Amino acid sequence: MILRATFFALAFATAASAQSDASAEARAAVVMLEEAVVQLEAADGARDRVQALTQTIQAFETGLAAMRTGLRQAAIREAQLSAKLEARDGEVGQLLAVLQRIGTNNPTALLHPDGPTGTARAGLLLAELTPALNQRADQLRRDLQDVQTLRALQTNAEERLRTSLTAVQTARTELNQAMAERTDLPKRFTEDPISTAILIASTETLGGFASGLSQIVTDEDINVALPVGIDGQIGDLPLPVRSIVLRAMNEADAAGVVRPGVLLATRPRAIVTSPTAATIRYQGPLMNFGNVMILEPRSDTLFVLAGLETVYGEIGQVIAAGTPVGLMGGAEAGAELSTDGDGTGAARSETLYVEVRQDNVPQDPASWFRIDKDG
Repeated sequence: MILRATFFALAFATAASAQSDASAEARAAVVMLEEAVVQLEAADGARDRVQALTQTIQAFETGLAAMRTGLRQAAIREAQLSAKLEARDGEVGQLLAVLQRIGTNNPTALLHPDGPTGTARAGLLLAELTPALNQRADQLRRDLQDVQTLRALQTNAEERLRTSLTAVQTARTELNQAMAERTDLPKRFTEDPISTAILIASTETLGGFASGLSQIVTDEDINVALPVGIDGQIGDLPLPVRSIVLRAMNEADAAGVVRPGVLLATRPRAIVTSPTAATIRYQGPLMNFGNVMILEPRSDTLFVLAGLETVYGEIGQVIAAGTPVGLMGGAEAGAELSTDGDGTGAARSETLYVEVRQDNVPQDPASWFRIDKDG
């Protein structure tokens, strides 16, 4: 009986912990989103408005992801508790009947067919089971309360999701305006549009285009320093967008096509930033890749980002690490409000292709970026 009581106690503690974890994650996400709203309000007066808005959008993305995860766990836990309570309808009735009989003053209520000896044994057994039975009844009441709490939490959190979605849309709009008005970035060179057009027309692959980028340089300013010093960051660079990896380097897709880069799945309208200080070598539409951003963190290395909807900056500009370089596409409303877990990839409808080229030779992005976990 001691072993059985210990089992009940462990089961109850686990159930309570699961409910607490789901609630705690959702509530922590609410705090993140409230802090992001404060950041958005402060961004207007920030010295570097672009940086402030970028951090605000990233804070919203982190908070929204945490909120969706918390809501999903709360919904799962609520469903589990509801199913358990429904399955125990009969057990609850029996439990109540036994508890009522234990508490009755009727001397024949607990008579055993084996006579006085059997009745005495049954009484001792019931006396030993009574604490466990009472504990189970208490747990059922707590489960019902937990279901009600989790449902209320989901309702409140979903309202916070909608409010935060409106706020992050505002932040993205303000970022678009701030990037359009930005004039403080140094330029290493000026684009040669004729050479760029010829290069685009004459190449059929990203690799071929990247190898010919030196042809579109004119009026290079030797006084603007080339970003250097990324050697110590290789292997620990942040991914340019919050994402999960769909396909690794040289992993075949459904059509059997392999590419020398990684394909990342992102949520719609996710912000894309430069992993390190770099020169913008190219930005704009290219072949069938949508908008492409090619960054040069040092003279022998290129980061190719393909599949953006919006791109920021001008060719030749030198940007700092974490500078926004664009936004992903897609319709955001339904996906942002989805409570699908980030780890499932169910609501990550957009894809960003990332390629690293050193001395014009493709490198495995897994050896450059932190892509071993959800970004």
